[in-house]
Amino acid sequence: MLRIAPVVLGLLGCPISLAAAQDAPRGSECLAMAQQPPRVTPVSLRAAAAKDDNVTITYAGHSTYYIDTPGGVRIATDFSGAYTTGRLPDVVTMNRAHSTHYSLFPDARIPHVFHGWNDDGSPARIFERIGDVLIRNVTTDIRRYFMDDSSGEMIKDGNSIFVFEVAGLCIGHLGHLHHKLDDSHFAAIGRLDIVMVPIDGTYTMSLDGVSEITRRLRASVVLPMHRFATPLDEFMSRIGQQFEIEERAERSLTISKETLPQAPTVIILRGV
Repeated sequence: MLRIAPVVLGLLGCPISLAAAQDAPRGSECLAMAQQPPRVTPVSLRAAAAKDDNVTITYAGHSTYYIDTPGGVRIATDFSGAYTTGRLPDVVTMNRAHSTHYSLFPDARIPHVFHGWNDDGSPARIFERIGDVLIRNVTTDIRRYFMDDSSGEMIKDGNSIFVFEVAGLCIGHLGHLHHKLDDSHFAAIGRLDIVMVPIDGTYTMSLDGVSEITRRLRASVVLPMHRFATPLDEFMSRIGQQFEIEERAERSLTISKETLPQAPTVIILRGV
C-alpha cells in the first residue's frame, strides 16, 4: 500500500511535507530584537535566572574563538586548524583573507564547515540551525591584496561576518573585516550582545574604523582578537569612555543572557 506523507501548506499555499515544516529553522531572534529597546534585568534576578543557559567562549589564538553552547555544540571561528583547544569542534566558520583564517582541508571528522565566501563569486548564504544554535552570515568585501593580488581592489562578498544565536544571546564575529559597514550591513546583523572585533589596525581596518563599528553595534561585551602588537589603551581610547575594560587571567568566559554586564565592557581574555 502506498503511504503518503502528511503535508501542510507553506507560503503561497505550496504543499510541503510535515517533516520539512518541523525541521525548518526558526527565524532570527536577534533581527527581531534589533527592533526593540534593550531590556534591563534587575541584578537580583540575573543570578537566579542564569542556570542552564550558560555559553562558554574560549580564546584559542589569532581570530579563533571556541563557542560551547548549552546544548553541547562546539563552534570554532575563523578556523585554520592551527589554533585548537579541547575537543574537536562540531562546526567551523572560515574567512579567506589568508591561510590563518581558513583551511581547505579541515579534519574530516568535523561535520559542519561553513565558508564565508563562494568560489564562483556569488554571496555565501548561510542560515542553519544546528542543535541549539542558529548560524547565519552577513557578507562583506575583501581586498585582493590578501588573494595574492597586489592591486588592492575589493572583491565583493568575499568574506563574511558570522552571527551565532544561542540561549537568547546574539554573538557576532566580524572576521577579517576590510571596510566600513553601511546601514544595510547593520540591519542584516541585527542586535548583538557579544561581538568579536579585530583590533590590529592595519591588516583589517584602522582602529578608528573598527572603533566606530564597535560603538554603533552597542554590544554588551566586546572581545578583541587579531591584535598583534596593538596597545590595548590605544583601542580603548578610540571606542570611548562608555566602555569599561576587564582583563581576565583565564582564556574562557562563561556567560548567559541574564549575566551580561550592565555597562558595555571590553573583556580581554588571556592570550589576546
